[in-house]
Amino acid sequence: MGPLQGVRVLDLTTVVMGPYATQILGDFGADVIKVESPEGDVIRNAWPFRNQGMGTIFLNTNRNKRSIVLDLKKEEAREACLALAKRSDVLVYNIRPQAMTRLKLGYEDIKKINPKIIYVGCFGFSQRGPYAAKAAYDDMIQGAAGIPYLLKKQGASEPRYAPMIVADRSVGQQVASAVSAALYYREKSGKGQRVDVPMYEHLLQMILGDHLGGYTFEPPHGPPGYIRILSPDRRPYETKDGYVCALIYNDKQWNAFFEAIGQPEMLSDPLFSNHEVRSKNYDTAYAFVAQELKKRTTTEWVEAFERADIPVQRMNSLEDIVADPHLAAIGYLNTVEHPTEGRIKTLAVPSEWSESKPEYRRHAPRLGEHTREVLAEAGFPEEKIAKLLETGAASAA
Repeated sequence: MGPLQGVRVLDLTTVVMGPYATQILGDFGADVIKVESPEGDVIRNAWPFRNQGMGTIFLNTNRNKRSIVLDLKKEEAREACLALAKRSDVLVYNIRPQAMTRLKLGYEDIKKINPKIIYVGCFGFSQRGPYAAKAAYDDMIQGAAGIPYLLKKQGASEPRYAPMIVADRSVGQQVASAVSAALYYREKSGKGQRVDVPMYEHLLQMILGDHLGGYTFEPPHGPPGYIRILSPDRRPYETKDGYVCALIYNDKQWNAFFEAIGQPEMLSDPLFSNHEVRSKNYDTAYAFVAQELKKRTTTEWVEAFERADIPVQRMNSLEDIVADPHLAAIGYLNTVEHPTEGRIKTLAVPSEWSESKPEYRRHAPRLGEHTREVLAEAGFPEEKIAKLLETGAASAA
């Protein structure tokens, strides 16, 4: 059983950020109850899927959960949600706090019935600033945090978003971390609390951690930006027949590289002689490497760099990753039998434990698959459950 066995999480999240966070908690052993609207989480219908409502991103962000459908705009459904919150250790939501207040499910509402609850909101911006009520999706937060700007500054022909849901997923990990820390605090103090995890500010921890640069100092000591990362030749190097990813970083590695290309005297060049001077001339250094790597094949460079103990990796396609022998050896992409979707690949928990091992306990649920079960656990008699279903306040698969 995982380290969070016995913890119950009421999951009022949709799309990616919140569901990814609560899936991590579920992987760690928590009992996650996913509350969905009658229409279901919108990401259920993101193509591809075999059956409508069970899209691939949904399948890979909602395992180890139970699904209950409540129409929270109806008072009876809100009462049911409060009954679930009363028995929960954690509540996670990712709509704007103003909407939670309108639903009468704000922190003060929940705290009245469960003062020890960990009430976690993940949304766009800190509630202490002028952006508090702004809507936010991954693209908006990437733009606000400067990712498209940085890609253009590095040399892209135009600003572009990173080709992964980077804000949602990185902040989702922060949400799971915050929940775990808040649970530990409650274990010591007996106190619950509200925790806000804004996307913008958390993504900036990553961006400005690298790129605050000279603006770290007051007054500024140079421009912002980490010039190594922004160098236009900091990219996979073109070879005679493809591309290779290599990082020649410290003095030992540069010396080994110059030996490999038959130019050991280059280490005494004023532009290459030590880490400090290279860090001021990354564009020149990386451009030199880019020209040299065009002279041999990918296999030749991989073999040469491995002999020289220089970090190197072939550039994988998505198809290459799925066929990666390392991932096969550790069981990273497991094939499981889903009760409605047939055989599917699922991603392993990316941490390894000597005790309290996380595990795959439940498949991603069908919409409303566990409505009756969860309401019964909350103390609702069968006739009341039937009434909720009859009025549309709740739905069941």
